[in-house]
Amino acid sequence: MGRLNHDQQQLFYSFCLDEAVPDDHPVRKIAAVLDLSWVHSELAPFYPKLGRPSIDPELMIRMLIIGYVFAIRSERAICQDLQVNLAYRWFCRLSIEDKIPDHSVFSRARHERFRESNAFRRVFERVVEACIAAGLVGGEGFAVDASLIAADANKQRSIPGSEWNKTRDSHRASRAMKEYLATLDDAAFGAASEVVPKFVSPSDPAAQWTGAMRGPAFFAYADNYLIDVKVGIIMDVEATRAIRQAEVGAAKTMIERTEERFDIKPASLAADTAYGSADTLNWIVNEKNIAPHIPVIDKSKREDGTFSREDFRYDRERNIYICPAGKVMTTTGHIGPDHGIRYHASLPDCRTCALKPKCCPNTASRRIVRDVNERCSRRCSRPRQDRGFRAIPARSQTCRDAVCTLETHLASRAIALAWAVWRAG
Repeated sequence: MGRLNHDQQQLFYSFCLDEAVPDDHPVRKIAAVLDLSWVHSELAPFYPKLGRPSIDPELMIRMLIIGYVFAIRSERAICQDLQVNLAYRWFCRLSIEDKIPDHSVFSRARHERFRESNAFRRVFERVVEACIAAGLVGGEGFAVDASLIAADANKQRSIPGSEWNKTRDSHRASRAMKEYLATLDDAAFGAASEVVPKFVSPSDPAAQWTGAMRGPAFFAYADNYLIDVKVGIIMDVEATRAIRQAEVGAAKTMIERTEERFDIKPASLAADTAYGSADTLNWIVNEKNIAPHIPVIDKSKREDGTFSREDFRYDRERNIYICPAGKVMTTTGHIGPDHGIRYHASLPDCRTCALKPKCCPNTASRRIVRDVNERCSRRCSRPRQDRGFRAIPARSQTCRDAVCTLETHLASRAIALAWAVWRAG
């Protein structure tokens, strides 16, 4: 039985960090496609000419990527893991003797220089450019969806939504909090919906109280992502509140930004029912000329046994509805805040109608709401029998669930997650 012999310590040591990292380790796959040589020149205007040299910004970005890829939840934990993990040191280009930066240096860099320079967005876009150059992006079919990210907000310390406003304790708020509250004016956050949330967290007011997981409700953000369905490359990401209006707005932003940045516009877009409103479909079909593979939101059907809207015939030439009894329903043409045009039946007609118990038993007359983009919804709701329609949603779901081994795809997902989490705070 052998034993380690420590009777005489070695005088000189020869150690190669590169040989200590396995060839199949994920950091090698990311490092093979990640180019951050441009970081110093792009961030130079955000650093003063005089004073003590700062921590290398490329080193901080590499450390943050390690944290996002390997689910390390805090900068303090990143620094602790980097101290002992040789693979992490190798990826960050630190020798075995180099000192690890203090965790406190990240906060200022992320909230000032990295945010002002849009450094994380530039890292993400350069990775996507590498994916395009490698032929991994088809550019024909895209898929869009959102995932919930739990916010670090305590339900026990929340207040009812009706009691909160932006000016609450504003005189005591820090500069960072004031900047944070300013995001609530953005369309993706506060202006996305006029509905008052049930609860608001004063420490994290942009987090949305949601029960979308069909379980206990919690505070969360939405991580929205736009995917090219060829091999699952993430083309863009956007963090928003966890409400449908904000997610739809993020989808529009990502599609337009991808077209502007990479000159790529998909021929088709796959999404779930959350994106199937008439207004959204009208934007996709008529403004962007994209074929939607999206289930249409249809709120016209009734489950109480009374007539649904489909039982009424629409006369497009006269802009009227004909009820099952043959009576005319007219409209003033006024468009409501819900983008709907209301058609009303005559009160005398409904009062004497034999079909009233099956049409409007609880109201004096029948009313029908027609969305201004109804024609687009009707066209999109027709059954699609072509092979491409069935394949796109299936491929997009596969891209979300499958673990892809392509090095470039791994890097794209890593940087996308980094950007989304950073935007979410």
